[in-house]
Order: sequence, then structure tokens, then C-alpha cells
Amino acid sequence: MTTSPVRIARLGPRPAVSRAALLIARLTSRITDRLLGTALAVAACNPPAALHAPLPVRMLVLGAAAAAWWAAPMVDARPVSTSMRGRTVAARRRTTVLPAAAIAVAAATGPPLWLVACIASLLLAYLLVTDAWTAGVTAPPGPPQATPALAAAAATAVVLLAAQAPVAGTSWARLPASLAIAATTVCLVLALRTRRSPPG
Repeated sequence: MTTSPVRIARLGPRPAVSRAALLIARLTSRITDRLLGTALAVAACNPPAALHAPLPVRMLVLGAAAAAWWAAPMVDARPVSTSMRGRTVAARRRTTVLPAAAIAVAAATGPPLWLVACIASLLLAYLLVTDAWTAGVTAPPGPPQATPALAAAAATAVVLLAAQAPVAGTSWARLPASLAIAATTVCLVLALRTRRSPPG
């Protein structure tokens, strides 16, 4: 199929877009994802304690916020075979790396209970907004279902209640920890199995 000279003349040359404009557009896209991801990362760093910390610690918090702003947007694409290099995989899975890193940082900084509740709420909102299986191109057709949000909220509440159980100093603390790890593993296996073999 050939394109007529008239059509080429109508299209004309495409306007040149500067690299700076492309970078700004990329860094300001999907603003909801970025705000939630950045708030999650900053909250995990325990800002009340970080404000009184030495300057290098405060700079690390700013660095975490900048990294979260870059990593937060949902990767809205169908699964394809890509390079298995660490950098490529991390960029592709950054919406998983970000919340996992936030949880690890929050566990290390030991925030107060009110901030733990805020982190849990931000984590829940971020995961729901950036989940490609509920909000992306691979999501089922039709309006968004309330079931994933309710299930995620219930799971978050259960985890928070279990985390506050006063068993850390007891002799049988390993039992609930082992059960929690086993339950998490089972849920992960079931989730991956469901995603690999969709119904129908």
C-alpha cells in the first residue's frame, strides 16, 4: 500500500519535541500513582523522627522520595518476554519493588502506631491504583469490581491486628510467625496460579 503525495503534504513534518519536554511529560504523568507512591515512601521513613535526624539521613529521605516519584507509575502493558537483566526487571517490576522496599524501611524505622496505620492505608491505596490486573489493560472488561478492594482492605486489617499481638516476648512467638509465613506463601502461590491460568 502506497501513500499519495497529497496525503504526505497534508501530514507535513512532525514538530520536533525536545528531550526536556519529553522528560517533564514523563515525570508528571499518572499523578495519582506518583503522589501515593511518594507519600508511602516518605511515611515509611518515619518523618517525625527524620526531621530531628542528622543531615545525611534527611538527604536519604529526600532521595527515597525522588526515587519513589520515578518508580510509582503503573506499568500498564501486557506481559511480554523482555531482557532478564537486573535493571530491566527492576524497571518492569518497580511497582512491586517500591511497596516492598517501603515495608522493609518501615520495619527498620519502627514508626508509631498512628503512622503504621497511615502506611497501611497508603499501601492499600497504592496497590489498588497500580494493580494491572484490576486497573490496567489486562483488567477484566466492565466497571471496576469492589471485591478486590474489600479483600485487600480485610487482609490489611488482619495483618495490622496480627502485628499488634503481644507475642514477641513470649516463648511461643515462633508459632504465629511460622503460621503467618506459611499463610503468606500459600496466598502468593494461589495468586500466581490464578493469574497464570485465567478462568475459561
